[in-house]
Amino acid sequence: MENDRESTVNRNLILPVGTQVVTMVEIRARAGNPLRRSGAVGKIVQSPSDNDHAYRIQFPDGGHASLHRQEFAIRKHLQNWTFDRPNASLSDRDLHQYIIYRCVVGSQAYGLAVNDSDIDKRGIYLPPASLHWSLYGIPEQIEDAEAQECYWELQKFLILALKANPNILECLYTPLVEIASPITQELLKERHRFLSKLVYQTYNGYVLSQFRKLEQDLRNQGQLKWKHVMHLIRLLISGVTILREGTVPVKVDEQRERLMSIRNGQVEWNKINEWRLDLHKEFDSAYEYTKLPERPDYEWANSFLIRSRKQMV
Repeated sequence: MENDRESTVNRNLILPVGTQVVTMVEIRARAGNPLRRSGAVGKIVQSPSDNDHAYRIQFPDGGHASLHRQEFAIRKHLQNWTFDRPNASLSDRDLHQYIIYRCVVGSQAYGLAVNDSDIDKRGIYLPPASLHWSLYGIPEQIEDAEAQECYWELQKFLILALKANPNILECLYTPLVEIASPITQELLKERHRFLSKLVYQTYNGYVLSQFRKLEQDLRNQGQLKWKHVMHLIRLLISGVTILREGTVPVKVDEQRERLMSIRNGQVEWNKINEWRLDLHKEFDSAYEYTKLPERPDYEWANSFLIRSRKQMV
């Protein structure tokens, strides 16, 4: 039986001559006696015009066989498969024991929650060195979709923070913190090191993505999703504040009433768009005069990661 990964390959593609393959079935002579065991390596010397017909496979000893696509796998796919983990290996749920930071983000943290708003929890996990060093490695993030939770491995979290990822910066600045180990408390104390002029590029990119969602809403449904409109404005306000004040404003405070009126569809798009364009001008001006450094403090982040991992040896 073929491995799950090979079975996901697009079977409509005709493989070219020269592709190295591994047989997944035993090859028998017409008389029924076995010629080659499953697992033999060969290469395609003749491809069919469609997947209803067989490929001609040549083996290292010069022998040939005709096989259909489901009877062989591409050799490099087999070698790229993830090693089978032992039964005792850790699942995502098991890795939750290594969470060092948990916070609440999203509408609850912004102060924009309504009755049916989710409680989005995010954070960091730091596994012991033995898991990092193992053959099987660790995932960059662990998730619990049902509980609306996601935790990044420390290195991945730091990389995203250095890139000024808005979701990660909000994790560092949210007022709703549930778990913060001593390691994380140091990180929070030094969170300003991740703020730089990169905020301008990254937040603009997210604003463009949010605006694309609005265009898709109009195309697909003929109307705007006001929640998307609200978050576009919120992102712009946040970007302006970061560049001007050197801090990430998670809770919206003064702008809450105005943003909620947008979410509730109580403001005409023309007026919202005027505000959006004004905010873009403010964002450009804030970038020109910001006191933030050109780049975040990569050196400190690297030192922090090494020290944190040393504690897990």
